[in-house]
Amino acid sequence: MLNRRAFLKGSAVAAGAAMMGGNTEAGDAKACEVSGYKYRLPKFKTGTRLVFMGDSITDMARGRHESDRNHYLGHSYVYLIAARLGVDMPEAKLDFYNRGIGSQNFADFRKRWKTDVIAMKPDLLSILAGTNDTHRLLAGMDIKEWEAEYRVSLEESRKENPDLRIVLADPFVLASGPLKNPEEFKRRRGKIDLMLPVVAKLAKDFDAVHVKMQDVFDGAAKAVSPEQWIWDGVHPLPQGHELIARNWIKEVSTRWG
Repeated sequence: MLNRRAFLKGSAVAAGAAMMGGNTEAGDAKACEVSGYKYRLPKFKTGTRLVFMGDSITDMARGRHESDRNHYLGHSYVYLIAARLGVDMPEAKLDFYNRGIGSQNFADFRKRWKTDVIAMKPDLLSILAGTNDTHRLLAGMDIKEWEAEYRVSLEESRKENPDLRIVLADPFVLASGPLKNPEEFKRRRGKIDLMLPVVAKLAKDFDAVHVKMQDVFDGAAKAVSPEQWIWDGVHPLPQGHELIARNWIKEVSTRWG
């Protein structure tokens, strides 16, 4: 089992050394240091549009109008990724959009996919989905239905843009807050465990980057405690969002660095 010091040091090194290789097309790779860890920047074309789709974990009180530049990204991992890359590669002029909406599941995503994803014409699409779908699975929905909803959405997006870069993040849950109850946690974790191989399969089928956030949070919980990262079993605290941001950048850089 990792201790707290080893985990924090390992997280810093892993999230740093592998993070983002390369700069924009016109520049060389460069190393940056932020809060004690280093990472290399990605190769993105100038003006790359990144769209993040998800539920409340992605939403995090975002403004619903891009003209509200104080709040348009909310305060989730999306904000952290945009802030870091905006400082360290301003010449890339990256264009970030948060399309998370709290309480939604993938059936809800399907209703707005054309307007919130297809019409946005993203160069990179990042999806963090599944938390609210655990309720549907507990109510009797077959996991194959969830996979079908997810798959057709990716097919539509890739058809619209054959060069679309896709990032798929695993759903996750920890035994904290209301989910410290062993039976309730077991029920929720059991449904998450059904989803994880689906996301892995879709990532492989669509040549997408796979961010294994359940594994990351499991390791973090063992190193410190579940409550350090997620306050209610589902919604990350600021440091939990930082874990998502670091590992998102790490995995994206490994593929497109």
